[in-house]
Amino acid sequence: MTKRSLFVVALVTLLLGGCAMNRPWTLAEGQHPQAFEKQISKTVRSRFLLYLPQAYDAAVTKKWPLIIFLHGSGERGDDLEQVKQHGPPKMVQSNADFPFIVVSPQAPADTSWDSDTVNALLDELMARLPVDADRIYLTGLSLGGYGTWNIAADHPERFAAIAPICGAGETDNACRLKNVPIWAFHGGSDSVVPLKDDQDMVDAVKACGGDVKFTVYPGVDHDSWTRTYANPALYQWFLQHKRVSAKP
Repeated sequence: MTKRSLFVVALVTLLLGGCAMNRPWTLAEGQHPQAFEKQISKTVRSRFLLYLPQAYDAAVTKKWPLIIFLHGSGERGDDLEQVKQHGPPKMVQSNADFPFIVVSPQAPADTSWDSDTVNALLDELMARLPVDADRIYLTGLSLGGYGTWNIAADHPERFAAIAPICGAGETDNACRLKNVPIWAFHGGSDSVVPLKDDQDMVDAVKACGGDVKFTVYPGVDHDSWTRTYANPALYQWFLQHKRVSAKP
């Protein structure tokens, strides 16, 4: 076969292959296995409050523990002042020596916490601030309690410990959290998020061999966060934990 003939054959093969790419996946009746691959991108953004401890010095190489706080549904929107109503962003306004970097993002109105956004925010924090990668803690209340359970399940390798408050998680994902220390909190008379929902998640993690503490406040309704975030024992508990390599 001449070189010209070989070129024609190759060209025809290429053209036919290109046409095949546009053919319907199923060329005959019945059920057939198929697959596709496509690269996509996603843009995420977030506004947040950033607290730096009193002893923070950008010129010093010290690494700091980080708390990411996820607010409840009532603080969503575009007014960051709303985020200061509860939890760590409220505390640090009168506690200048709080020994953590605290980051409190705000979810847009009528949305839930998005795992991709929080994960991307954490990447930015790690790149821009002297965060100790082995001492990153996640906590949140109500809607943020749900976010804490679910985001930690999506990225368990990133957190040294988590503290969900009056939230609930997906029990099907509970075993992803078996290597993450957890201290969960709930009001015994919560009329907004049933205690059973959190109890089911706690039990599911324990069944996988996870390290879980569960504090239930008898007679307390939905606001189990005020008492929790005012308790120094929570922050001492955080600092007792460093990220560990995943166990088999």
